[in-house]
Formats: sequence, C-alpha cells, structure tokens
Amino acid sequence: MNKGELIDSIAKLSGLTKADATKALDATLESVTSELKKGEKVTLPGFGTFSTSERSARTGRNPQTGKEIKIAAKTVAKFKAGKNLADAVN
Repeated sequence: MNKGELIDSIAKLSGLTKADATKALDATLESVTSELKKGEKVTLPGFGTFSTSERSARTGRNPQTGKEIKIAAKTVAKFKAGKNLADAVN
C-alpha cells in the first residue's frame, strides 16, 4: 500500500473527503516526526510505539573493494508493534 492508497482507505473508512484524509494523514505524520526529532516517544495504545535510538559509530567494509570504511554515529527511528497489532497480524 502506498500513500495514495492509504489516503483512499482512510477516506472510505472515515467518511472524510480525500482532501481531508490527506490533511489528516499529513498532520499525523508531521506530529510524529516532530516528536521524534525532539527525542520523545509517540505511543498509540494497541497499535505501537515510535521512538528513537542512538547508533554508535562503527567500522564497516565496502562490499565491492573489501576496504574498511568508517560509519558515522546517527539517530535512527524505531517502531515497536503493540499487542493488538501483533495479534491481528498473526
């Protein structure tokens, strides 16, 4: 499912217009992104939790040449599925 298909599904299930569903989805994604940038968690009970984690710098290898390269430290986004979502998928 891509973003357009998700918007169609939201509009159909909620009775919103596609324009309103687009605004709602964009606002939701912007809010989640904003909180993650601040280092906060976003918890949606029953669905899951979005959070961030620090990944330390490390040494890797270029698969084409075998030469060692340095991989910089960075912050990564994580998602942990909630019980209801995990149960629905299984």
